[in-house]
Amino acid sequence: MVHILGINLPDNQLARFALTSIYGVGPHISHRLCARFQIHDRCRVKNLTPFQVTSLASFLSSPKTALPLQKYPLAPITFASRPASKSIQELQAELNAARVAQKQKKDERLLQLGKLPAAETTQTKRGTKVETKKSKDPLTELRIESELRREIRENIAHQRMIGSYVGRRHAMHLPVRGQNTQSNARTARKLNKVDRY
Repeated sequence: MVHILGINLPDNQLARFALTSIYGVGPHISHRLCARFQIHDRCRVKNLTPFQVTSLASFLSSPKTALPLQKYPLAPITFASRPASKSIQELQAELNAARVAQKQKKDERLLQLGKLPAAETTQTKRGTKVETKKSKDPLTELRIESELRREIRENIAHQRMIGSYVGRRHAMHLPVRGQNTQSNARTARKLNKVDRY
């Protein structure tokens, strides 16, 4: 048995299906997680390496503080490999330097045209502005387990507090999205409460 965030993942189940037992992780997110940690589609939970299990657990515990993925250069179709004369670190450093030079050249060109986009800034308590970069990785915004449950609970409480139709339906423990109430509202009466979890 593998334990991730206090959840038991069955040994004989495929890893991409076992990850969906974590609240807030569906098939699409599970597929992305497997791709991020190089977990094969047919890999079972019992075949996961200890490194994959610990990296997966540490990422899921705090996705916002996770390190960004390394980007490796892609070769064109006509590429013929040479014997390795440089290490991966040297190639990565060259790639990073080329990217920085390309970004500087692009910024200079936009500055000459007068179309330099303003960086996104946020106001701090002391009045200074700090630049923030939006993350391109959708997994860093992942909310699972207790954080997601708390957010859902807060949304329901907010709807009830402002007195909207949805909030009133939640308060009466009735279906919220226009479903039939003649015969099948039993599940809604069970689930549509402010203390949902």
